[in-house]
Amino acid sequence: MFDVIIIGAGVIGSAIAWRLARHDLNVAVVERDDDVASATSKANSGIIHAGYDPEPGTLKAGLNVRGNKLYPDLCRELGVDYLACGSMVIAHEGQEEKLEKLLLRGRQNGVEDMAIISRDKLLDMEPNVAAEATSALYAPSAAVVSPYQLTVALAENAALNGVEFMFNTPVEDVLVEEGRVTGVRCGENIFAAPIVINAAGVHADRLAQLAGAERYDITPRKGEYLLLDKAMEGFVRQVLFPVPRGSSKGVLVVPTVEGNILAGPTAWDTEDREDVATTPQGLEEIRREAPWLVSGISWGKVIGSFAGLRAVADNDDFIIRASARVNGWIDVGGIQSPGLASAPAIAERVEHLVGGLTELNPRQDHVTQRKSPRVSQLDRMKRQQLIEKDSAFGRIVCRCEDVSEGEVLAALAGALPVCSLDALKRRTRAGTGRCQGGFCVPRLVAIISREKGIPPHQVTKKGPGSPVVSGWLDKGWKQ
Repeated sequence: MFDVIIIGAGVIGSAIAWRLARHDLNVAVVERDDDVASATSKANSGIIHAGYDPEPGTLKAGLNVRGNKLYPDLCRELGVDYLACGSMVIAHEGQEEKLEKLLLRGRQNGVEDMAIISRDKLLDMEPNVAAEATSALYAPSAAVVSPYQLTVALAENAALNGVEFMFNTPVEDVLVEEGRVTGVRCGENIFAAPIVINAAGVHADRLAQLAGAERYDITPRKGEYLLLDKAMEGFVRQVLFPVPRGSSKGVLVVPTVEGNILAGPTAWDTEDREDVATTPQGLEEIRREAPWLVSGISWGKVIGSFAGLRAVADNDDFIIRASARVNGWIDVGGIQSPGLASAPAIAERVEHLVGGLTELNPRQDHVTQRKSPRVSQLDRMKRQQLIEKDSAFGRIVCRCEDVSEGEVLAALAGALPVCSLDALKRRTRAGTGRCQGGFCVPRLVAIISREKGIPPHQVTKKGPGSPVVSGWLDKGWKQ
């Protein structure tokens, strides 16, 4: 019996779990995939938006600005990389009036220190900006994080404080008796709780229907991206947006916290809630649209591509509410952009809703920090000191990202269960570099096999049904 069950272990579900772990509650998170951040939260731009884009008065507007203010302290507390780079909306001739409208909207939303800058100032700040650019709306409060690093940190901290995460556990039914939620059914298992929080991303509307809660509809919106090598680090210094058009912010060019450059996303509505395949048309659109922002981008430096789905609700706003029809059911749906920027503020709001359903008492033994060493971020002296304590930190497993065996072992022994290559990648970045795992995958498979006591062919890429190899790597391996 749990006090609260959260459906979904993306950044929203994990942030809610992290927030509720401050209280003396028995909380569980059920997730259909094998790890946190396995869907939208691993495939987005990683931008902490300033807050000038949402319509004033919407949940998006208020929670975006509040979330933006919470991020510096949150990332400091959890040891998450945070790049306070700012953002620019780049205007071409004839688009300057649209910048004025965005500036006014931002001020209505409470965004501070925005300004429209001239081309001369723009060139000083972004030397590679497109030749046709005439001016820009500059928002210094915008920032960038790694969305999956953040999600892992939130979830691990929640787990350290007693939250139970259950992976490979899809919800098949919501249990309701006499207008009150009593739990969820996951296969043959029934998990009981008087409060269920629906943070299931593109599937949230379907779960709300299963519960008999207020109806809403979600349309998945597919976005494709191109990732450029770290050799392009510094090519852009701020997050660069085009002047928005229609329902999309357009194709962006974004510096990442790791030093790569990200270009994308596209924006195409789809009926397929599982379609995260890239397409020739989508990737060509990125190559065609990005030069509106910058000149001289080197597409020969692309090292990867990926796609993600955004959950677009029919009201085009966040849906965050306790159901009036089903007592104990809380919907957190339609969390598209600026969902990442709003995540800590959304968690605050849901905490308040939970407090209206049950008493919240502070947890006396709450652990506030979660930090682990990153060899790539240490200077020579600190790295040597770490290796003297544990020689595993001196054995580099991933050359592209400078990831040591010690970091891999720490991830495997962490607060959350880790058995797949993708789960390791989200924690250590092993396999995310220039060779995209060509060098390190065999070593990672061997380490997982050794540490988990399983044959190499049972090591998966992303959970059940995704074996990395189909047979024995080492005929001498014995169970």
